Amino acid sequence: MRIAKESKPISRVRCVVDTCEYWEAGDHCLASEIEIQPPNAADTEETDCATFSPKSY
Repeated sequence: MRIAKESKPISRVRCVVDTCEYWEAGDHCLASEIEIQPPNAADTEETDCATFSPKSY
């Protein structure tokens, strides 16, 4: 895991990717921080959540 997992979600961040290690029921994100790439993206199709880590089952 690259980023620490917190016990409280990031306020004002909604995440619906339930296959992510940091996802919590209610569409909350438990990552200590989030990183969205790349620089100079022109639209949402060009962006990527670099914080995503596949959930281990």
